[in-house]
Amino acid sequence: MATTLITGRPWRVILLFSVPLLIGNVVQQLYQFVDTIVVGRQLGVDSLAAVGATGSLIFLIIGFAWGLASGFAIPTAQAFGAGDARGVSRSVATGTLLTAVTSLILTVLGPLIARPFLELLQTPSELLAEATTFTQVTFIGGSTIMFFNYLAAIIRAIGDSTTPLVFLTISCGLNVGLVILMVGPLGWGVAGAALATVIAQAVSVLLCLGYLWRKLPVLHVHRDDWKVRRADALEHLRLGLPMGFQASIIAIGALAVQVALNTLGADAVAAYTAASRIDGLAVALLASLGLASSMYAAQNLGARRPDRIRRGTVQALWMAIITSVLLGVIMIAFGASVVRLFVGDGSDRVVDLAHQMLIINGVSYAALGVLFVLRGVLQGVGRVAIPTITGVVELVARVIAAVALGAVWDFVGVALSNPLAWIGAVVILVPAYVSAHRGFGRLPVEPVETTLTTPMPVIGPSEGSRTVDAVFTAPVPVVSGRLSSLRLPRRGRRLR
Repeated sequence: MATTLITGRPWRVILLFSVPLLIGNVVQQLYQFVDTIVVGRQLGVDSLAAVGATGSLIFLIIGFAWGLASGFAIPTAQAFGAGDARGVSRSVATGTLLTAVTSLILTVLGPLIARPFLELLQTPSELLAEATTFTQVTFIGGSTIMFFNYLAAIIRAIGDSTTPLVFLTISCGLNVGLVILMVGPLGWGVAGAALATVIAQAVSVLLCLGYLWRKLPVLHVHRDDWKVRRADALEHLRLGLPMGFQASIIAIGALAVQVALNTLGADAVAAYTAASRIDGLAVALLASLGLASSMYAAQNLGARRPDRIRRGTVQALWMAIITSVLLGVIMIAFGASVVRLFVGDGSDRVVDLAHQMLIINGVSYAALGVLFVLRGVLQGVGRVAIPTITGVVELVARVIAAVALGAVWDFVGVALSNPLAWIGAVVILVPAYVSAHRGFGRLPVEPVETTLTTPMPVIGPSEGSRTVDAVFTAPVPVVSGRLSSLRLPRRGRRLR
């Protein structure tokens, strides 16, 4: 069900778009909870630590691929906001081919580098074998993860955040069942846990493809669209590569944290893994607002509505800050009780360490919420340089905290790496967005009440408040004035 984000109250359409993302992230985190509980209780703390020791390396590779795929969807959202049906289909073809090439590289190289990288990270010897197995299976099936992220991204790019939620929920439910089966009765250990994810993601890819083919003609690719133009490929790479590199830069910082944790022993690794699963729920909720803000900004850029980008960003920031405070209180008050679900009795030190990390992160969520919203908006309007710079800042902050503070305060010093990284990124993002915000405000908006010569079919709520079957004939506003830092997309020819 596609919809437009260029009409209706900004806070409302952002909230309605983000709710399915929020639910989807909660579902995904709940799956990770179950996965952690099954591995920790069925296989023991060492196996839990082995899976946790792979997190940074997997995020380094998979995170790059995910960021790349998300960036490929931004031109799709911009073309959709502009009412350019041909531009949408060309963008889908270009993104699909680039995603396929990246997936092939990931599948071939990932398993080869798994063990050497884990050894470089000083993974404890008792964890190395299981950690290597888990990583290799994940990378072999990495193409399923990447294609699901890309297909979900282009469906969200046309304003439909509900359908990816449905498929994600099915995938996570299947994942839970397969993990319990493969780790328990079948006895496949951590390899079974990784394989369960790969199979579940493959099913979700098939579901996305079937839905796209039957229900979303606007995303159908025609024969001529596969003749990818150099300019289209470069534009997708211009937006995708910085987002991929940004994720990788953050992951390198996480690798430094992993090295510091590995030197503190298995209890520290297990505590960080358990706390990260709980903390991941809060992070996912805030990240959903950031993604919604990115798609909102991209569509309104395509529609040439900088005034809506300006208002929507301010309103999204307030939503993020309020949500951050509530999440922080919950994590601080109930975090320790949830950690005990992962490790069972007799692991009091693991619980204490994990709760310390949750307290440190909980008081810093406001900075993280601001980070996600501002970064998402800047990426949505194509200003990818500043978000990439913030990734470097996060890297430096994490490395300094992990190495310097970890040497002084052990686990607490390492745990401080996340808040320091968030605050450092926000220090860069705030003035960058303030400059863009003022520029948007100087642009007079003069909407022209006209419609597309050929309507683009869209099924969904045109005002973000009710479901209707409609034809998208959104007015195309003409923006006068000049903003050197804003690249307004050129309008392509409509399909007749």
